Amino acid sequence: MSQGVLQSIFEYQTMICQITGMDVSNASVYDGATAAAEAAAMCRDRKPKVTLVSGAAHPDVINTIRTYCYGTGDEMKVIPVKDGKTDLEALKGMADAGTASVYIQQPNFYGQFEDAEAIGEIAHAAGAMYVMGVNPISLGIVKTPRDCGADVAVGEGQPLGMPIGFGGPYLGFMATTTKHMRKLPGRIVGETVDSKGARCYVLSLQAREQHIRREKASSNICSNEALCALTAAVYLATMGPAGLAEAARQSMAKAHYLAEALTQIPGVELVFGGAFFNEFVTTLPQQEEVLAALADAGILGGLPLKEGVLWCATEKVGKAELDRACAIVKEVLGK
Repeated sequence: MSQGVLQSIFEYQTMICQITGMDVSNASVYDGATAAAEAAAMCRDRKPKVTLVSGAAHPDVINTIRTYCYGTGDEMKVIPVKDGKTDLEALKGMADAGTASVYIQQPNFYGQFEDAEAIGEIAHAAGAMYVMGVNPISLGIVKTPRDCGADVAVGEGQPLGMPIGFGGPYLGFMATTTKHMRKLPGRIVGETVDSKGARCYVLSLQAREQHIRREKASSNICSNEALCALTAAVYLATMGPAGLAEAARQSMAKAHYLAEALTQIPGVELVFGGAFFNEFVTTLPQQEEVLAALADAGILGGLPLKEGVLWCATEKVGKAELDRACAIVKEVLGK
């Protein structure tokens, strides 16, 4: 039983490294927001420093990082947003020798693709570590965090075969380079051989306060989402590289189809003009009426934001469903 659990975690870690391009993954943490906050914590040294977080990251992630920084005595600053993406000029002015890390989300909260490589160059020029929060499905077709220069890659594992489940449980994945391996929170499972030369699995590294001096521990997280990590491993093994790429292509294609169809309706326009993955923001007149009509038809409409409505389409929806949603929007706005 123990070897089976350890092997399942080892396989999960291996596949997380493959999709992120990183060298080492931990055995997972609670969720994507926790992973982002833990990454910010692992980037600091013993002196309080500043964590810069893109204002285009998910609000819940920003708040979780802010809570962690409050607990450690660090300062968190939000990088302004320009045209739905991280403002590079503002980042250049904010990043300095007192910056511990820079965190962005790719694609970001508005669905936009960030200039991730340029952000990484700015972070490293200031001597800061670069953390990327990523959608794991998008990694089937876009550059890996490693290719973009990231030191740490984190994200929410829910898209990897896990049902919505009324909000959880999910898992937060974390991966980094060999250079920063010993700063990873939680635990890392490794492969070795036993006294008879047979392959076996062990907990190789545990930078947790249960095992080392508290002041040297990188985290107080003492568990991992093993069942969710097993689900993610089964999903990734079943899909394979080709399957993950196909899921990403379909998500992106269907979102672009939906965006094009919605913007044919008078009054509905894209708010941001940049490239996007499977989410996008539009204006929407009679917002409450439209979303209520969609809900009555059993369709979860977009998420209301101050900028408009954030829509999403994944590989699981078909053309007929997208057409039906657009027809409902058109009908309500046409009255």
